[in-house]
Amino acid sequence: MFFLRELEREITLHPSFFGPRTKEYLTTRLHEDVEGSCNGQYYIITVLDAVSISEGRVVPGSGVAEYTIHYRAVVWRPFKGETVDAVVSSVNRMGVFADVGPLPVFVSSHLIPSEIKWDPNATPPQYTDNGEQTIEKGTHLRIKLIGTRSDVGSMFAIGSVKEDFLGVEFMRRSHRTWEIRNIE
Repeated sequence: MFFLRELEREITLHPSFFGPRTKEYLTTRLHEDVEGSCNGQYYIITVLDAVSISEGRVVPGSGVAEYTIHYRAVVWRPFKGETVDAVVSSVNRMGVFADVGPLPVFVSSHLIPSEIKWDPNATPPQYTDNGEQTIEKGTHLRIKLIGTRSDVGSMFAIGSVKEDFLGVEFMRRSHRTWEIRNIE
């Protein structure tokens, strides 16, 4: 789920960057440092704006200045039970690894419908029902997150495609384009 959060970051600045464009440089550096990062609880998608930039404090002994920046950012925090769209990154007999943006998700073979079986003879490796449902690298899946795990700078999730309206078939249906005709 996406949220708008007010966050704080301290940035140190070398004296060679002091001058009339200091605030512009700090804002650029903020974008480079935090956009796309993960703090273990959420991913920072984008920085909207810098709300306030403090006066710089010179760090004794080094000459660098330390600035505190308060900013607003759009963040994404995955929740247990959330339904997400993913792209399969690898497939093996244990299950499927998929990416939901920056979040890696593992779908165990036990959490894939029983009619979709591992095909050890297929190239590329895949799960298939020998019909229209095939899960291989690059396949788009609709996954329900069963749980998430956080580390210091990353997150991981476990997902399922075993429930209704999940998996390959429902991704195909939702991406169809419908032709609209004028009835005369």
